[in-house]
Amino acid sequence: MSSFRTIELSDDVFENSGLRFLTVKTPNLKGRGDICLYVPNVIENLTDLPIYILLHGVYGSAWVWAMKGGAHLTAKHMMERGTIRPAIIAMPSDGLWGDGSGYLAHEAQDFAQWIVTDVPKAIRENISCASEKSKICIGGLSMGGYGALKLGAEFPDVFSAISAHSAITKFSEMALFVEEALDSFKLCDTENDVIDVIKRNPKDLPAIRFDCGKNDDLLEGNRLLHGQLDSFGVNHTYEEFAGGHEWEYWQKHVESSFRFFDGQVW
Repeated sequence: MSSFRTIELSDDVFENSGLRFLTVKTPNLKGRGDICLYVPNVIENLTDLPIYILLHGVYGSAWVWAMKGGAHLTAKHMMERGTIRPAIIAMPSDGLWGDGSGYLAHEAQDFAQWIVTDVPKAIRENISCASEKSKICIGGLSMGGYGALKLGAEFPDVFSAISAHSAITKFSEMALFVEEALDSFKLCDTENDVIDVIKRNPKDLPAIRFDCGKNDDLLEGNRLLHGQLDSFGVNHTYEEFAGGHEWEYWQKHVESSFRFFDGQVW
């Protein structure tokens, strides 16, 4: 029996490049949510594939990691070369609140639980090569990097690894991107910087890596988070590369997320 009142799954007759689309209705969103999926061709009856969730940034939706980032093609080529082992790539919407929900629990809608609970459940119930044994990793870019770091740290029992690119690290940095005033988010809690979550339990965290471009306006915040993690004794990997806050950077460095996830779940 399904956990969702309504489900729509794309028909494989019309799918391309291994991409599938799933829409479910959930109380957490007070409506429907979309998930774009890359499901690799695997031998019959193979189950328990890990699930790698990629969160998008502001202005985007479930399609952008695939249609602007080519993440599914990168994953496909890496799997074909044997660089990483088979995995499901899940690219959900953020819930489509304003310019970006922040993947946070708002007063009326819980965009955090949409990602943490609903997305894995929808995949496990509707994609045959996933199961309750499928390990889950979470990554993202910009606002999605913020969501990955915050949710991964808050729910270490759910996620095996975290990887973020060009991440917002402080909630105040959302103001650089969104039209909505930050107090309009009507959040259920008030401490919403990444470090606020991590410092609550720095010893019980998934594996963490993150990177940022040297020409990115968010570089200072990423360097600060790196230093804060060091001060709390949190094991992590932080890297800086050439580039800015742009798709060319994320297209290239999503490979690092896939390699990192692969190393944590197999």
